[in-house]
Amino acid sequence: MNELEIGAAKRAREAYGLDDIAVVPSRRTRDPEDVSLEWSIDAFSFGMPVVAAPMDSVMSPATAIALGQLGGLGVLNLEGLWTRYEDADSVFADIAAVPEDEATSLLQRLYQEPIKPELITARLDEIRQAGVPVAGALSPQRTQEFSDVVISAGVDLFVIRGTTVSAEHVSSNREPLNLKEFIYQLDVPVIVGGAASYTAALHLMRTGAAGVLVGFGGGASSTTRLTLGIHAPMVTAISDVAAARRDYLDESGGRYVHVIADGGLGSSGNIVAALASGADAVMLGSTLARASEAPGAGWHWGPEAHHARLPRGNRVQVGVAGTLEEVLLGPAHHADGRTNLMGALRHSMATCGYTELKEFQKVDVVLTKR
Repeated sequence: MNELEIGAAKRAREAYGLDDIAVVPSRRTRDPEDVSLEWSIDAFSFGMPVVAAPMDSVMSPATAIALGQLGGLGVLNLEGLWTRYEDADSVFADIAAVPEDEATSLLQRLYQEPIKPELITARLDEIRQAGVPVAGALSPQRTQEFSDVVISAGVDLFVIRGTTVSAEHVSSNREPLNLKEFIYQLDVPVIVGGAASYTAALHLMRTGAAGVLVGFGGGASSTTRLTLGIHAPMVTAISDVAAARRDYLDESGGRYVHVIADGGLGSSGNIVAALASGADAVMLGSTLARASEAPGAGWHWGPEAHHARLPRGNRVQVGVAGTLEEVLLGPAHHADGRTNLMGALRHSMATCGYTELKEFQKVDVVLTKR
């Protein structure tokens, strides 16, 4: 890996984002109808490699059900508004109506309402009754507190998602979550992240995780770089974590851990770049927040936006691009990469001569920016 000297005492790696690469067609093309977008993790198979980000503006129980019926995986935020308020719809209406300069303080107040275990159970049961896979997410800080409730309520997949999640968190103030011990005790596959480096991802894979989220999430609504100075260009991060997946496959004697890109996936072209860089699937936030069924009603925010002491995100207006089906499966009515995301992926794979997602990870890419 090339390093650049940026000063007498500091060197840095050159890293690339999703807009910095493009895929290259080969000598063979395929019929788009022959392309399969099926993706599996553990015992669960899906018609498309799409996991919804567990963000309140993106997923409600109803949208998780709708996404599951379309072939994706909806993940409900189990420490969000749906598990704090019985009548969450009125709370979302307040968020949509508040002026910009009051949005952060309103979010901080609303998220001070305690999480109610009975609402966790009720929301997950609503999804289960629809007959689609049930997935819920907690942050590392809340996992030990509510995991028993979540497991008792019944989930098919469990997501532990934070800005940065490590297998070796050290704290002098509280007993940290022992990921390896926790995952070992569960009977359901766990997806954990974010991670942005080879070493961090390899350690997460060694905990027994079924999938690792790459990136810091947040995307359009996050100001993590502005606030904390932390940023991980996604193409380089995905490639590094894919290398950890390859090495862990050998180390473990054949255990495959799925790499899921999480963050900065604002268009169909970004999704193509993420999968071409080595991701098995993508976790979409703002992209799905543009669906007319999304609870944010054209607004989008992440958990960083309501941090009590150091907000690192904003409520941003993403607008409405179409129905959830139009966003994912079309038809698209604008040539801006915001709708028919899976149709665009299918055509890109076909143009480059690939019919399977795993094979598409081998596609040639070029740098488009220097």
